[in-house]
Amino acid sequence: MKRSDYLKSFRLRIFLVIVLAVLLSATIMRAAAGANLRDRMVEQRIKEMTEQIRVTASRMKSYDFFHDTSSDVINAQLSQLSTVYEGRILVMDQGFRVIADTYDISIGRYMIGEEVIRCYSGESVTNYDPGSRYVEVAVPVTEKDGETGENIVTGIILASAATDPIYRTTDDIARRGWIIEIVLVVVMFGMAAAVAVLMAKPFERVSKAMGSVVSFEEDLPVVSDYKETQEIVDSFHKLRQRLKTLDESRQEFVSNVSHELKTPIASIKVLADSLNMQEDAPIEMYKDFMQDISAEVDRENKIITDLLDLVRMDKGASGMNVENIKVNELLEQITKRLGPLARKSEVDLILESRREVNADMDEVKMTQAITNIIENGIKYNKHPGWVRIVLDADHQYMSLTISDSGTGIPESELSHIFERFYRGDKSHSKEISGTGLGLAISRKTILLHRGSIDVSSVLGEGTTFVVKLPLSYIKEGGA
Repeated sequence: MKRSDYLKSFRLRIFLVIVLAVLLSATIMRAAAGANLRDRMVEQRIKEMTEQIRVTASRMKSYDFFHDTSSDVINAQLSQLSTVYEGRILVMDQGFRVIADTYDISIGRYMIGEEVIRCYSGESVTNYDPGSRYVEVAVPVTEKDGETGENIVTGIILASAATDPIYRTTDDIARRGWIIEIVLVVVMFGMAAAVAVLMAKPFERVSKAMGSVVSFEEDLPVVSDYKETQEIVDSFHKLRQRLKTLDESRQEFVSNVSHELKTPIASIKVLADSLNMQEDAPIEMYKDFMQDISAEVDRENKIITDLLDLVRMDKGASGMNVENIKVNELLEQITKRLGPLARKSEVDLILESRREVNADMDEVKMTQAITNIIENGIKYNKHPGWVRIVLDADHQYMSLTISDSGTGIPESELSHIFERFYRGDKSHSKEISGTGLGLAISRKTILLHRGSIDVSSVLGEGTTFVVKLPLSYIKEGGA
């Protein structure tokens, strides 16, 4: 398999989706769990520090530490807390003066800050700075006023502690988590590969089944593992049915055209052989036979011309010669040209122009398209009968309604009459000349003009074609 084809593999893409989904989920969960664990440990550290400082504050009152800072017990406890929490502890009296410092740096200095001021109002203050990885806890030391009985702040204890131990612990847990995650990823890779293979199996069965079908009669096995595979199978069946119909139409066309092409040739050969067998045939017989031969040649030429027209129109609108045409005059010319055929078939041609209409179109191609529809109405009509052509227009489109009093078209055949090579009324196909290409040519021409054609019919009563064309023809890609 080529590298580019392998990258398009459904199995590979499923595998990658599963792997990426699991890796992304694991990464997010690991990061969230690590951050949550760290935050909880910091909260626990703050809680422990606050409790320990409050115990120390209570002892300070017992030893009257704010009046005599020489207590070895209190100083030892402060030093111990500083060591345990890897930080620094300051004690300030009521006048914001530092009276104890485990670092012995700021004793005798004054310290005023937001946390200190809030703490002097009787509020315990905690603060955590992730950037510096330090926790600050400020706890007020209070005593009851002998006269009023209210608690007054006599000093505060301000402690700052490093959270490096917490980060070391969480980092160690994260490293262990990485090991577990790597093991899980390896296992997950195997599971993802297995799941991808299993998920792709139904599509492989569909592909193999499609490749094994060699005829329209074979049924594709039901692959109902997924809704999507079932839809593929159903679509394949519909496609095969359309291809089967097209194949049958083509086979019928080949048969019809072969017959149509062979018949004039056979007639020409019979006429020529008849002339050759008669050595002293009169000149009048030669003229009659040559007229018949000429008619057969014209018939042959008509079939070939129709086929070539379809081939040319398959190439699109590049060969269109669009001009602004007076449609009323065009219809008058068509009805005049078809008059003899209509009179011979005892069919009245009725042209009704409700307004003057000018439209952009290829006159030659549109003449042929309209002629084919009207001619069909004449051929497949009652005797006597009628064909009515009604021309109308609005500010944007022209409409051409061609109705007849003919034999009508069975409802089952209405969806097929515009198909190439299709010929209806097979019981009269030998009596009525034609190749079955006329309506296909008409529809293709109308579509090339950006128009539409619809048909309705009542069996035994007649058929109506409605053609709509834009008055202005705009080329593809035009403004």
